[in-house]
Amino acid sequence: MKMPFAKLAIAASLSVFVSGVAAADTTLRVSHQFPGGKGDVRDEMVQLMAREVKAADVGLELQVYPGQSLFKAKEQWGAMVRGRLDMTALPLDYASGRHPEFSATLMPGLVRNHERAQRLNDSEFMDMIKKVINDAGARVLADAWLAGGFASNKQCITSPDTVQGQTLRAAGPAFDEMLATAGASIASMPSSEIYTAMQTGVLDGANTSSGSFVSYRIYEQVTCLTAPGANALWFMYEPVLISESSWNSLNEEQQAALMAAGQKAEEYFVKEAAGLDQKMVDVFKENGVEVVNMTPENYEAWLKIAQDSAYKTFAENVPNGQALIDAALAVE
Repeated sequence: MKMPFAKLAIAASLSVFVSGVAAADTTLRVSHQFPGGKGDVRDEMVQLMAREVKAADVGLELQVYPGQSLFKAKEQWGAMVRGRLDMTALPLDYASGRHPEFSATLMPGLVRNHERAQRLNDSEFMDMIKKVINDAGARVLADAWLAGGFASNKQCITSPDTVQGQTLRAAGPAFDEMLATAGASIASMPSSEIYTAMQTGVLDGANTSSGSFVSYRIYEQVTCLTAPGANALWFMYEPVLISESSWNSLNEEQQAALMAAGQKAEEYFVKEAAGLDQKMVDVFKENGVEVVNMTPENYEAWLKIAQDSAYKTFAENVPNGQALIDAALAVE
């Protein structure tokens, strides 16, 4: 039986409408290495963005893959700039093998406290870092800086001599060089592998962010924590990034919704960041771990070693290395 012309017209228009809706709906895949559903602030950042984008009702959704379930920690940058991954929440120094300038975002003593980290976001220093990101084929949707500390199952890490004879994980080339100069042995790995490495005796200690120390339950493997306190030697930039090709595939409404979501996530993170340090201290103490702080004298002793090793190497070997250090230090 032939369908009447009117019904044919309605069916055709419905088919066009449905296909139009399908074409307008876009799902971006977001990968990160951090535990999902356990209160890790970096996972919370991207989950918040996903909720905000969905609520904007612009035909865009973010599908979040936590815990390295889509890409391994150090594969994310390459996957993103090659167009195999849309978005990531990434410790930027993980990509310093491709872009050595990124080591400036985990340079010992360059940040020191959360207030200065926020001022760095609006500085020439960050403009220079973001130009490298943009030129590589990505862009920042939300800034995030985490403080961190040291933990060990051998002895408390305070003055430089306390790392002698310890095998440590340090997160990036600048910290690796500073610690090695002070007499430590270095084992490089992402933060997601610290727990197992300490459990099996590969590591005596590590430094990482306050968030990772708690999320990865490092308190189960150590006897002493050196908390960031007022003299945080360790600060790391861990932004939310999107590949330029994925960004360009979005319409203006979708781009605006994503930017607004990124701004909300950044504001949320700023409120949470300092609290992460205290949460870490509380959790470690509750689990019987000794907690100490670095004195100003210890901080200055470490900074001197860093300036004679990591800073010097960075300035000599990295394009614009000295300019990047100068731009960071110029921020009050």
